[in-house]
Amino acid sequence: MDRDIVQRSQIFLDFEQNQHSHARKRRGPEAFHQALAHGDLSLLKVMVSEYREDVNLVFEICSKEMEWQAEPVALGISGLWSLEYKQELTSPLCIAASHGYTDCLQYLLQRGAKPNMIVGTKSALHTACENAHTDCTEVLLEHGANPRLLTEEGLSPLHLCDTAQSFWCAKLLLKFRADVNRLTEEDQESPLHVVARRGLHNHVHLFLRYGASVNVMNVHLESPLGSACASAWRLESQGDYLQVCKVLIMNGANVNSVDNEKRSPLHKASKNASLQLVQLLLRHNADVNAIDYNGCSPLANVIQTAPFKEELNPQWTVQTLLNHGSRRVWPAAFPKVMKSCAASPKTIEVLFNSYQQIQVTEKWMEVVPEEIFQLHQPFYESLFALACSPRSLQHLCRFAARKLFGNQCHTLIPRLPIPKCLCGYLLLEPEGLVY
Repeated sequence: MDRDIVQRSQIFLDFEQNQHSHARKRRGPEAFHQALAHGDLSLLKVMVSEYREDVNLVFEICSKEMEWQAEPVALGISGLWSLEYKQELTSPLCIAASHGYTDCLQYLLQRGAKPNMIVGTKSALHTACENAHTDCTEVLLEHGANPRLLTEEGLSPLHLCDTAQSFWCAKLLLKFRADVNRLTEEDQESPLHVVARRGLHNHVHLFLRYGASVNVMNVHLESPLGSACASAWRLESQGDYLQVCKVLIMNGANVNSVDNEKRSPLHKASKNASLQLVQLLLRHNADVNAIDYNGCSPLANVIQTAPFKEELNPQWTVQTLLNHGSRRVWPAAFPKVMKSCAASPKTIEVLFNSYQQIQVTEKWMEVVPEEIFQLHQPFYESLFALACSPRSLQHLCRFAARKLFGNQCHTLIPRLPIPKCLCGYLLLEPEGLVY
């Protein structure tokens, strides 16, 4: 049995030697590229030391990709899938850095590879950071890679640290004096914009500790806080964005900064029905009645997107804005609200209950699709029944109390010595019916 093991081992060694021998016979860039692509250090040493392959060789990689080509024709647009040939330039260092082959990278640098050579659009350091290879990033920096070097698009390595896994790469770059406030050439975005948009709160902490400007504006006049609020649209990532915004605000972010369309962070958080973000911004004195260039308030933004955000319970955001003194929708425009929010009856209920009395008309009934009416029949029947009757005395008392408290409803009502259910009623908690 021992003899069989020895024979199998010898066969395996012979196979490996034959493979390397075959690669050596091929010589040239092809074998050199294969050694790099597979992280084969022994073969790489052979190609460089024996066959004198240039460690700064520029590889031209051709790839074939199917792309949709649209062609205008007489009756509209038609197209077809076309095979496109794409060329990409790369270098041995970039290949090793992209795969995380630290030993190959170390060897190439020892043999004279240039760490700051831009090939195609970026350097090896950009590639290592983009792929979150911490060890490769450290080796490159220790061998003189410039942490402030820009790609052809004007991106620094720090701009490419845009995933949670790239945190240690970012920390190394800053240790080697990367510019934390470097702006991209086209969009004028700082690294803080990038990580705020990605919801990377650890990166945000790190960049601020190294002096990142918290209120820097990009080409659209958007701050990192605005970028974070605009990006918090996925339910599963809202906690990350909440942490990002808390850190930014604690470090002096302006909650009422506006972009080139006059949209504030509250406009963006409301549009995403991000309840916790809305509450955070309002606690820090965000303007609940700010108007953007389209004439929309934060309340109007959440109403517009409510039908598409049902999983986020947009009625809670509407309720919060109203309890902080948001101006209500003009009564004559309520049919438009009914039309756009028909699939979100709780949103309609909260809005409707914020008025003392608003006339229900036949037009309201016409804009609600039959299938939605059937799906939420008890609510819509209770709403349309008010076409010929006034609101209840209980509701009128609620309206009077809310008018007295004004924009402090959220603070004063919970302090009242009343049952919790009555407190919820005063705060417009939806019940599923109106009366």
